[in-house]
Amino acid sequence: MKANKIFYILLILGFTASGCSDQFLQDKQMYGTATETIFTSETQTNQYLAYLYYECFNSYTSPVGTLVGQWTQDMGYPYLTEERGGTISDLTNPNVDYSSASQCSAYIGAPLTSSIVESPYTRIRNCNYVYLNIDTYGSNLTQTFRNRIKGQALVLRAMQYFDLVRMYGGVPLVTKVYDPSASVEELPRASVSECVEQILKDLNEAAGYLPEIWDDATENYGRFTSASALALESRVLLTYASPIFNKDWDNTSNDRWKLALKVTQKAVDSLSTAGYGLYGSSANDWENMLGSSSNTFNKEAIIVRLMSSSATTTSVTHNSWENSIRLPGQGGSGGISAPIEMVDLFPMADGTDAKDSVKLSNGSLKFFLNRDPRFYRTFGFSGCNWPTSAGNDTIWTYRWKYVSSGKTLTYYTDKTSISSPVFVRKMTDKTTTISNVAYSGTDIMEYRYAELLLNLAECYAATGDITNCLKYIGQVRARVGIPSDNNYGLGNITDKNLAIGACLKERRIELAYEGKRFWDIKRWLLFDGGQSSDMALSTTNTCTALGVDPLNGRNRKGCYLECKTTSTGKTVDPLITTRNSAFANVYGTSAIFNSQLQLLAKFYSTYFELDSLDTPLDNVSSTEVTINWKPRYYMWGFTANLLNQDSWFTQTKGWPDTSGSSGTFDYQDTNFISDSLYSTLTN
Repeated sequence: MKANKIFYILLILGFTASGCSDQFLQDKQMYGTATETIFTSETQTNQYLAYLYYECFNSYTSPVGTLVGQWTQDMGYPYLTEERGGTISDLTNPNVDYSSASQCSAYIGAPLTSSIVESPYTRIRNCNYVYLNIDTYGSNLTQTFRNRIKGQALVLRAMQYFDLVRMYGGVPLVTKVYDPSASVEELPRASVSECVEQILKDLNEAAGYLPEIWDDATENYGRFTSASALALESRVLLTYASPIFNKDWDNTSNDRWKLALKVTQKAVDSLSTAGYGLYGSSANDWENMLGSSSNTFNKEAIIVRLMSSSATTTSVTHNSWENSIRLPGQGGSGGISAPIEMVDLFPMADGTDAKDSVKLSNGSLKFFLNRDPRFYRTFGFSGCNWPTSAGNDTIWTYRWKYVSSGKTLTYYTDKTSISSPVFVRKMTDKTTTISNVAYSGTDIMEYRYAELLLNLAECYAATGDITNCLKYIGQVRARVGIPSDNNYGLGNITDKNLAIGACLKERRIELAYEGKRFWDIKRWLLFDGGQSSDMALSTTNTCTALGVDPLNGRNRKGCYLECKTTSTGKTVDPLITTRNSAFANVYGTSAIFNSQLQLLAKFYSTYFELDSLDTPLDNVSSTEVTINWKPRYYMWGFTANLLNQDSWFTQTKGWPDTSGSSGTFDYQDTNFISDSLYSTLTN
């Protein structure tokens, strides 16, 4: 995003603390500027709002990261999904067991001190501050302007609460600004249903304040819209209806699923009428959309973070993804290997499951033949092209052996040890300058229209309407050129749970490496199916019902692509000349590209073989291990210092409190939202 855009205006408004509290949620007056002067002009008000955006989006510099929350790479995210492997995180390490309150995530915050600490409830407090004060102290501003400011603050507040609910279950609801001199108000944990009700109220009110598309899009693109609010309602309700919060998830008449369906259909209809939709009509369009750095309106982008391509680190933020996945020869830091499971996941060109003859898990060197068009835009492999501004670069990543003085030495092309014949290339800008990779300005789509359609498909499946479920998955597939035959390759699915499984699989493909998979695993209890003997979270094994294998007990696999023959000289690539005749240009015509792939497959068969990794992809201290996620991890408990400080808080079930007693807070409550809100959302 350009340096003058809203997300990157980091303001110093004389913020000082004029009071403090040693109690959780008891806030302080943060601002040196008096309340009545903050909203004296549109410029200053926008600057203050820009700071709120900055607080929420500042760390979101990669699509595989999280917008808000503690599921960061430090805790193993995104290594908690099938999308990549690596040193097993503590949360899936079979040798580690988080089991005490002192080990719980501290993301929710700690008792406030005299210093300003950036945390969820600080951000919520700031949103409350705007929402509650702008009409009073900004009365000189137009009502339309004030409403739009309030709408954006409400979306930000709703996102913070949704983030907390996904991590902790029910949390205290704070909807006012506390005076630091006031006595402590004992705010108990609200139920999940109460939290969801507040989140939906915020989003519904915000939708009424915000434009569908900003009229001055050049200046305001990236701000929330009514489309953002409506789509977030769908995401919230989809999670609320899922097994993590809903033990009645397997009931097609369940009220939560029915509401999620109605609200999501309403969102799809409203957004479509406003001009949102799937971008383009080809796989090339799909790739170009995801690698755009234009900072201009894209009809698929519902929530987007815009980035700067300026070659500076001052007052701007860059997309770190491009640098992480580009190979060293293209100016990147080394690339990301795709586990064998991800390669085999992608279907054939007709939408049917990958055939045994192309599965990397079967040792096939034809893994790139006749695949889903998205395969070639999500992954790269030796002999494919990966453009930069310098041209249509052909990439090679393999290794070879050289025997010297009785010792076998190993060398790698481009000095890059890729732990798979396949590497990730999705969401890169084809016009990237090699010398400027670290300053990528590629926009990150946090929420796009394709996800909304897949939400709708899942809601139809859960309520027993398989026909409409397949229809909307089909729309996502049709956009990239998969033919409509046999339900776009999905076949004749008649079981509603298998239809849900098809939705989740399509999300893994369409939204791969976009930071969504972990949340799908979490809400559907896919580590263990919710059936662990010490903490059953579902009466039905979700993995069995959906037709998927649980992640626990498995590990992600990789292998090297290696030359069959050894090198004739030290560090001399044995294929450096031979490979010049082998390449595949995904941007050519379909017929030419497929012909090139066939020739490349013959080249692979002649010169390459697959070899096991020196270090397993999933390992602890280089020793292969399997994933072992504990059921209590699905929802964090509260930290010991928070429980000690605020004695009225109850601990989450599955976690002990500070006295060692089992937590009693049940995040799978059977309540529902109020009738009045239900009517508002569905009318």
